[in-house]
Amino acid sequence: MSEHIRDEWQIGSLDVDEYLARISHPRVEPSSAALRSLHEAHVRTIPFENVDAVLGAHPGLDLPVIADKLVRRRRGGYCFEHALLFAAVLENLGFDVQRRMARTQPHRPGYRTHMMLRVRVDGEDHLADVGFGAGMLRPMPLRDGVVVDQAGWKHRLVRDGALWTLEKEGAGGWEALHSSDEMPQHLTDYLVANHFIATHPKSPFSRKLVVMRLDHGISRRLVGDELTVEHADGHVTTTRITPTQLDDTLRQLDVVLTPEELAALQRHQESTLDQLDFE
Repeated sequence: MSEHIRDEWQIGSLDVDEYLARISHPRVEPSSAALRSLHEAHVRTIPFENVDAVLGAHPGLDLPVIADKLVRRRRGGYCFEHALLFAAVLENLGFDVQRRMARTQPHRPGYRTHMMLRVRVDGEDHLADVGFGAGMLRPMPLRDGVVVDQAGWKHRLVRDGALWTLEKEGAGGWEALHSSDEMPQHLTDYLVANHFIATHPKSPFSRKLVVMRLDHGISRRLVGDELTVEHADGHVTTTRITPTQLDDTLRQLDVVLTPEELAALQRHQESTLDQLDFE
């Protein structure tokens, strides 16, 4: 990798051992097995959450800022933060990484604002997607039609030329989650997309609280004031979370806020939840 590219992504600023301690994972050499293990440890440890964007206080995408938030302060983040951090870890460990962009819900179509990675190891390309909320627990080989169990839910990749679509099997068949091409991205591409995600009034992540956690056989999603717990066997429960229950609920989802952040988020919940619909 050229020094220019290393400087663009700031990967030399990352304390890899500090990150590995955060996810309770040993240092490894590049291999498919190591990629799977790191991917799963990251998803199970670091929450998907958008608290900073909701509060209008997102710190930005500089890698040292992301590492301070997700590693040292043990917070979570959304796709850009997760993927930029994970990419830097992988590259520091010797993996071949390409940063890409995907369009969510391509059948609608949704926004082209999701960051994911192509990781080449052991002679094969993989989709690594640690920042897709309660989505992918493990990387997926970039092979047309390959089906991978993701924590109890079947996912597959479908290729159409240079376009790769990630699909999830549901009761009504296969549902398209996101689609991406093979064009590598630059940091500026993510800065532009993140500006929309964090600040635009039509961005769902600037308006309504979203926290997601995924583990074997269970998906937990707090969207606005509604906590949905879904099990791989199809059992689903939904609970309304009041502002006074918010702190305990967030802690159960591994999101611990300062008293000031919690108070601001409770005020936001009280003032906006009855007015907004998550899109």
